[in-house]
Amino acid sequence: MIDIKLIRENRDLVKENIKKKFQDEKLPLVDEVYEMDIKVREAQLAADNLKAEKNKLSGEIGMLMRDKRIDEANEIKAKIQEMAEEITKNEETKAELDEEIKKRMMVIPNIIDDSVPVGKDDSENVEVEKFGEPVVPSYEIPYHADIIANFNGLDKEAAGRTSGEGFYYLIGDIARLHEAMIACARDFMIDAGFTYAIPPFMIRSDVVTGVMSFAEMEAMMYKIEGEDLYLIGTSEHSMIGKFKGQMLKKEELPIQMTSYSPCFRKEGGAHGLEERGLYRVHQFEKQEMICLCEPEDSMDLYNKMWKLTVDLFRSWDVPVRQLECCSGDLADLKVKSCDIEAWSPRQQKYFEVGSCSTLGDAQARRLGIRVKGEKGNYYPHTLNNTVVATPRGLIALLENNYQEDGRVLIPKVLQPYMGGKTELVPVRK
Repeated sequence: MIDIKLIRENRDLVKENIKKKFQDEKLPLVDEVYEMDIKVREAQLAADNLKAEKNKLSGEIGMLMRDKRIDEANEIKAKIQEMAEEITKNEETKAELDEEIKKRMMVIPNIIDDSVPVGKDDSENVEVEKFGEPVVPSYEIPYHADIIANFNGLDKEAAGRTSGEGFYYLIGDIARLHEAMIACARDFMIDAGFTYAIPPFMIRSDVVTGVMSFAEMEAMMYKIEGEDLYLIGTSEHSMIGKFKGQMLKKEELPIQMTSYSPCFRKEGGAHGLEERGLYRVHQFEKQEMICLCEPEDSMDLYNKMWKLTVDLFRSWDVPVRQLECCSGDLADLKVKSCDIEAWSPRQQKYFEVGSCSTLGDAQARRLGIRVKGEKGNYYPHTLNNTVVATPRGLIALLENNYQEDGRVLIPKVLQPYMGGKTELVPVRK
């Protein structure tokens, strides 16, 4: 949510930002908020003036009563009652307008950074840099579900019986490799100076609406029936929510944390679920990182965070690239975002394995997270980034370490988490 001062002082900037995001249907909201805000301040001023006059008159009643001027005192009492009713009316008007303003402000997109490329959708995202050589071997790389099947590592049929489409069982060495990646990512982030946390896997609606837009919430979140609780789609939600309503000390910043959680997503719409494989599913596990920082530090930390994901995947012998998200592909709360994509030698193209975003003070403003500064209180900036999400990370690792005879080499950094194993040998071909 942007600062309403922007609409008071620079409506054209807010409108131009909406146009850059190709959301012209939201342009009328800016003028509506501007006009309502004027009425809010008029109602507030009227109420404040009436309260001042009421207090002044209230002070006169005692003197009039002391001097036995009862009729005059009763006239003032009647006038004070009228003022009280008028004050209530102004306060009710202000409250109603405040609510209408909030509804509109919650859907007006955040101001994007000047460096964000302008484009309508993800087809216009821009490749920034590649890390590692994308190799296409002379032999065929099987579909990842077939690779896993050779190790008896996947059972989607049984998951269909227990849970339905979009779920899976990982078994044996594949399950162990999956968890080795998560554990390695955890230790990697701790070594990078991030504090490890395991957060709640359900959050209340006021936290959900504090960390994401309504459109995202509807598309992603599972609601717990009969409860004001949602299953998290990423631990960023509960990790940023951890600081809801808190006053932080300036010397505490930056707060850098890394968190593990299962994640639950509807994955509806045009993309749909992946029937046979693991690329798009309802449930997965993830190591995440979040940061709360001084506004002037957010871009430096943004660059630090996405580079950590690159370094982790490169330690697993997976080539990756950074893809800058264009304006039309940014969620409404985001100031700037990039995807980290892993190389798929099977498809001979890159696919998304993580996303890094800076959201300015939008989440902090919605959640009431403030910093106590020497010259007054202010909102910190918040950032989040995927360290690794499996099974997408698992797919990238399997494809890039697959050998012609069906073996999968285990990257050196993962071997301690695999009991010293250096490779996975298929049990069937």
